Order: sequence, then structure tokens, then C-alpha cells
Amino acid sequence: MMLVLPARLTHDEAPACMRMLQQGVAAHTGSSIVVDAGGLQHFDSSALAILLECRREATALGRGFSVKGLPVRLRELGSLYGVASLLPAAP
Repeated sequence: MMLVLPARLTHDEAPACMRMLQQGVAAHTGSSIVVDAGGLQHFDSSALAILLECRREATALGRGFSVKGLPVRLRELGSLYGVASLLPAAP
């Protein structure tokens, strides 16, 4: 199953996006969850927080987690915060 992030994900959009992803994770029955971040165009560190929370929830349910199309700037931000390794690239 693939969950898709919106084009804009900042502090203002984070609560609604998190609810959407939580519903997707809860409804998912497979062994791994992939979040497609390829459409992200305008984002801040809230996007990292959302991805990390989604990963936490997937892990708590015993599911794998990966991210497809993570923008370079967001990966760099993840490296700066020391969390990039928690957001593995989808195959």
C-alpha cells in the first residue's frame, strides 16, 4: 500500500495530513507501508515529523516502512536532525 503526501506540508497542514496517514496506516493490511513524498513541493520540518510519526505507527503494528521520492532538501534536513536513516528509500 502506498500513502501519498500532499504538495504542501507545513505546520498548518500537518494535523490534517497526520490524520489521513494514521487512517491509511490503520487500514493497511500488508507487511510494509510506503509513503510517496514525490509530490512535495512546499514543506518545512513538519514533513519530517509526519514521516517519523507514520514510521513509528507502522513499526508499532509490526509493519515495514519506507519513503518513495523524498525530496533532496527534505533528506538533507533529515540528515541535519540526525534522522535520515529512519526514512529509508523505497525500492
